Amino acid sequence: MPVPEHIHPVFDRLLGRADKEALLGQHGLCLWMTGLSGSGKSTLAIGLERALHERGRHAVVLDGDNVRSGINNNLGFSEADRIENIRRIAEVAKLFVRNGTVAICCFVSPTIAIREQARTIIGARDFVEVFIDTPLEECERRDVKGLYAKARTGEVKDFTGISAPFEAPPSPAIRIATQGRSEAECTNDLLNFILPRIQQH
Repeated sequence: MPVPEHIHPVFDRLLGRADKEALLGQHGLCLWMTGLSGSGKSTLAIGLERALHERGRHAVVLDGDNVRSGINNNLGFSEADRIENIRRIAEVAKLFVRNGTVAICCFVSPTIAIREQARTIIGARDFVEVFIDTPLEECERRDVKGLYAKARTGEVKDFTGISAPFEAPPSPAIRIATQGRSEAECTNDLLNFILPRIQQH
């Protein structure tokens, strides 16, 4: 969609990305964490944010439920609304990244196409796809929100993994298998993966 004639962005007059990154002493980056509901995305994102903070790194967690209670509270779960949900959050993540922040995005984002939409908006150089790989059976066992039980009875429609498909990333930047592993182990894997990528040389 073209920008309306009465809209005049001032991006060219703002401080540049390099200035922001120099101030923070890090490179901005987006970690896009995908996986089934209950896979551990939010838990690991919170742990990673804290671990980065302890090391003097600035990060922000953008979580699906938080976003849907605020900026995207007018969206449902139809295909069109899911696409718009991801479009909006990708634009927000792009703003954070271009200001030198590590944006940790936790969204089921169930299809390859919808994640590619986010990658295109944010920019391939700044987009790191993280697959939180937890089997459906384990996610159901946890069922921290009680959603799988409702999906099995039909109370919740179009639920990813039950009545709607989940397309696992064929080649994520990093895959975190959580079953049988502690939160600390998984968080440490993410931390060790991301630190060299945000380090300024």
